[in-house]
Amino acid sequence: MYVYVKILDSNFQTGALGNGKVDVAAPKPDKFGHVPLNILVIGSDGRSSAADCDLGGSCDGSAPHADVEMLLHVSADRSNASILSIPRDTRVSVPACTDAKGVTHRARTFEPITNSLNYNVPGCVVDTWEALTHIHIDHWVMVDFSGVVKMADAVGGVDVCTRQNVMDYQRQYFEGQWHEIGSHLELPAGTHKVTGVQALEWLRTRHAFGDGSDVGRAKAQHLYLNSMIRQMKSVGTVANPFKLNSLAQAATHAVSMDQGLGSIEALSSLAVDLDKVPSDRITTVTVPHHFQPDPATPNNLPVVLNGSASGLFAKLAADTPLDGKGAAGSPSPSATPTPSAPSAPVDKAAVHLDVENGSGVTHRGQVITDALAADGFAHAVRDTRLVDYGVTTLLYPSSEQAQAQAVGAALKLPTTALKSSASATGLTLQLGADWKTGTTFPQAAPPSGGLPTDAEYQTASDSSQCMDVNPAPYAAFAPGQNHYIYSWTGSTPPSVPQANG
Repeated sequence: MYVYVKILDSNFQTGALGNGKVDVAAPKPDKFGHVPLNILVIGSDGRSSAADCDLGGSCDGSAPHADVEMLLHVSADRSNASILSIPRDTRVSVPACTDAKGVTHRARTFEPITNSLNYNVPGCVVDTWEALTHIHIDHWVMVDFSGVVKMADAVGGVDVCTRQNVMDYQRQYFEGQWHEIGSHLELPAGTHKVTGVQALEWLRTRHAFGDGSDVGRAKAQHLYLNSMIRQMKSVGTVANPFKLNSLAQAATHAVSMDQGLGSIEALSSLAVDLDKVPSDRITTVTVPHHFQPDPATPNNLPVVLNGSASGLFAKLAADTPLDGKGAAGSPSPSATPTPSAPSAPVDKAAVHLDVENGSGVTHRGQVITDALAADGFAHAVRDTRLVDYGVTTLLYPSSEQAQAQAVGAALKLPTTALKSSASATGLTLQLGADWKTGTTFPQAAPPSGGLPTDAEYQTASDSSQCMDVNPAPYAAFAPGQNHYIYSWTGSTPPSVPQANG
């Protein structure tokens, strides 16, 4: 058995946890010595093999993207869990990234979060999430197209539901020729068990669900995960050594992960921990967000985080259940603490600080700069560039921690907002959408669980979940044509995809 396990271990593809540019401190153990568990799940569209090229529909050599990004949070007492998704096109700050060849690529602002995997380094995605959420991430798991197919077959298929007939294949004309787009998913209305390639099509479908944005795709992915959780619990997969062994073998060939998770022993321990969580205490949620014009290209409508996103991040960082039911045997966390006094005396007049306004409110940068100047920070300077940040962050080099603490104390920033950065050459205050008014950061009430009203969420125990198909019609119907772009009427779908409008 030992030799067999070691053979399986040798199949794992592993990498470093982070990229060394961001490091959020791990939470302290509770009174029983337990800590929460945070695992970043990454779905890559990279075409690193012939199978991925075939499944992805092309192999153009473009940079990989993290098309799926979910954070799995398991509470310290293993009484509840949350799965948080961020839409792939959400604009965030992406830290500098050192690739496999040792080349360091510059940090980027107002960048789609999917591009955090451009250099094929999962640790750079981890850094991006830690910088954005201030949540310590323990592990990452990454799966590509062929990996999804293998794992879908290994679990024996997953039940999914669509309220209308759905088809996600269209053609668009650009650059002088017709191109096929969409996932090629085709399902009649009702509940169906999807396996292999069809499971991948379900998970990749975006245009055909909801309003055609990544919100619908995230909801469909959550539905799939919740159904898979219910299925695995109902058949006792974790308690059955034969079923667990089959999944372990598939996982060694289907996914890659950080070095701390890349062993049968570590994965088995994780499976046992996850199996302890009741399905009615597992919450899947898409981070609150909205669409707003890009200052550089007003006709473009990128995704940006709502102000409530920071509160959601803070709850997970504080290990607060999102279902509002409370953690078993543990007291409610206290309010987010403000920074302690600087460890050494600080001359405010000697502190140099750039203030960037990413709040979406005109003149916020000047308001905060003036408040800092009135408090003695004479060298606070407003940066006039147009940026967009979901959460407020104070970046600083490690050598200026005391200065950062002094600024944080003056503005009453939460400790999670102060971030040491190896690429920082000085202090930079990034004002986010979570701080639109006032000259001190709004103090959070003690987290009590529950979700913000603008969050899209599901519960794993809810077997009634079903997807709505995008009702968008063609721009002009041809004579006799009576179906929508993403659906059809009658007993069978059209045999030939129609051109889009």
